[in-house]
Amino acid sequence: MSATRRWPARSGYGADVQIPFTLRGIDGLVSVRVERNDAPELVGSGPDSLGFPWCHAAVAYPAQGYDAVLGWVQLVRSDDNLSGGREFEIDPLAFLGDVPHPFCWIGLEPQLFDAPSRAPIADMDWMAHSFLCVPDGGPGSGMRVDALVGFSWGFRARDGVVSLTAPEELRPSDWDGHRDALSTTYRDWLFVAGFRRT
Repeated sequence: MSATRRWPARSGYGADVQIPFTLRGIDGLVSVRVERNDAPELVGSGPDSLGFPWCHAAVAYPAQGYDAVLGWVQLVRSDDNLSGGREFEIDPLAFLGDVPHPFCWIGLEPQLFDAPSRAPIADMDWMAHSFLCVPDGGPGSGMRVDALVGFSWGFRARDGVVSLTAPEELRPSDWDGHRDALSTTYRDWLFVAGFRRT
């Protein structure tokens, strides 16, 4: 009989944020947890992610069927990205390759998971902006993305020591600041300003 795999005890700090939203008159909730990655094998990440954060955001939204389809859009600003940490860049799910849409996770009550890593550990700042969105491709609407809520999270590395950045709720203006970059990359999609409130 194989040994039971157990989640590691909460370490460093465990930061939980809950963000409510309403879509189509139905209340939903995003629950965010950021932890230090002390056991990469238990979260499916490689050994280079040891000591870095992992982030899990769960969605509770009781609608059913097509009205319950949601997606996560994530952008990252990092000192080692193409802009040298000056700009946020789209952060797709790498093992999917190039996809024709902006979502890193999509589905019914989709969960977001990420576990960044670097080897060797260089001094750097890494920040993610993660947004829960509504993909809408209904008749006559084109392909549009309405953001519902968002949160930031990340880490800072100095002299080989990684410090976690607690998640914080984002504002509609944060989403609006990313719309140009998203529209440039995904030209067939319309990224609607502000957060959808109904």
